[in-house]
Amino acid sequence: MDIVFRGATVVDGTGAPGQIADVGVAEGRIAEIGTGLTGGRVIDVDGLVLCPGFIDMHSHSDLRVLAEPDHLAKVSQGVTTEVIGQDGLSYAPVNDEVLAAMRAQLAGWNDDPPGFDWNWRSVGEYLDRLDRGIAVNAAYLVPQGTVRMLHVGWDDRPPTGSEMDAMKSTLDDSLTEGAFGLSSGLTYTPGMYADTSELVELCRVVGARGGYYSPHHRSYGAGALEAYAEMVDVSRRADCPLHLAHATMNFPVNKGKAGELLTLLDEAIDAGADITLDTYPYLPGATYLSALLPSWVSAGGPDAAVARLSDVDTRERIRVELEETGSDGSHGVPMDWRTIEINGVRNERNAALVGHTVAESAAARGVPPSELYFDVLIDERLGTSCLMHIGHEDNVRAIMRHRTHTGGSDGLLVGDRPHPRAWGTFSRYLGRYVRELGVLGMEECVAHLTGRPARRLGLTDRGLVREGFAADLVVFDPERVADTATFDRPRQRALGLPYVLVNGVPVIDDDRPTGAAPGGSLRRGNR
Repeated sequence: MDIVFRGATVVDGTGAPGQIADVGVAEGRIAEIGTGLTGGRVIDVDGLVLCPGFIDMHSHSDLRVLAEPDHLAKVSQGVTTEVIGQDGLSYAPVNDEVLAAMRAQLAGWNDDPPGFDWNWRSVGEYLDRLDRGIAVNAAYLVPQGTVRMLHVGWDDRPPTGSEMDAMKSTLDDSLTEGAFGLSSGLTYTPGMYADTSELVELCRVVGARGGYYSPHHRSYGAGALEAYAEMVDVSRRADCPLHLAHATMNFPVNKGKAGELLTLLDEAIDAGADITLDTYPYLPGATYLSALLPSWVSAGGPDAAVARLSDVDTRERIRVELEETGSDGSHGVPMDWRTIEINGVRNERNAALVGHTVAESAAARGVPPSELYFDVLIDERLGTSCLMHIGHEDNVRAIMRHRTHTGGSDGLLVGDRPHPRAWGTFSRYLGRYVRELGVLGMEECVAHLTGRPARRLGLTDRGLVREGFAADLVVFDPERVADTATFDRPRQRALGLPYVLVNGVPVIDDDRPTGAAPGGSLRRGNR
């Protein structure tokens, strides 16, 4: 055997109690679990936990995993597999025009690296690019908004019959090329222009091919429960498994209402629905700043949106929807600018805005918050990111206890002060919510982060510590594991995870990053 971990407390990812054993790794696989094992390298891990590598069910590493192949943010907290292509917006399948639009729209999420080689257009070509070598394994979801942009454009209208057929054909091709399912971002344009029946038609393709649907649904605010119910209905009508992305209950209107969501889901599951969900263990959310705009503002694309923001009369119409009625982009809740913190800008001249709320920066400049908001979006060409301080701790704890819960960071890795969840989600689950608060038991939490998401993805040789399985492994100290990333200093490594292996290769070795890139794409049907 290449590596033997001796004397580990093996927590296997099923939720079963940990057992003391040696674990041997050879040729990228778990070769043997037993006692007295020997190998080329023996590592004493007495007192430490060995478990499967963590699976990030909601990640926005689509570009960073390529631009920064060592991917320290994720491997340092034990992530060995990520699910990308999230929220209905990503970079495949595209043509040249759609790719240019995606690069502009998603700059606040993923940056737009100068000199980057955009040498793919299809999902299969993107997965091939991942296979050149990345630090983790990556599973891809087909982004519904990108597919709609490809065949319908930016128009707020139903697709024609031929356009619907083209979207279904592109989706089917992408699933054939290895995608695991479909994502949507129903508060983001142009995906939010799709009605329920359109989503059902697409999800029928996904369900028939053995994939799953992962929506960012239409509201996490005033219409949250109705939005969740719509997704359950789509899943039922399409006969397609459902995975609810960042399944939170946010904004003041939803304080204490997690139980209503969980009742809705439990009733559907008990009636035969196949539903799972993911969350991150933090209160603020994060997105790009322009996502808060009413959907009609973005019709026609980024240039059209900037033009509308530059018109005095249109600005007032937008302000009324944002501040008085609550736009669909801001989840139907009237905007409280004290909760919106700018955390990433593209232009140095706007650097002073970072770390401050829109309300604070507007007061400092002596202008109304909406005026500062509009001017920043114009100046930044919509490429600004923000934090939204809208969460509730009681909701977070209740939802993470659910029987189908999994972990997802929703982590954005770019910007001046990205949300610390990108660097801390998985260690925070184990440190704060297991050791400190006891919200989850350790074995239970590990199952949430490993075996359970592997089942959702249909991975037959990952997510458990089993002989013959891929050696995606994490060793952590249950007494020390903790997140250190903060909102002021978000790019800080987790503590207490001295060994992380991806496909049998150490990416963290004795607490040191190795820079290895042993990962690549996982493909549905050939995982």
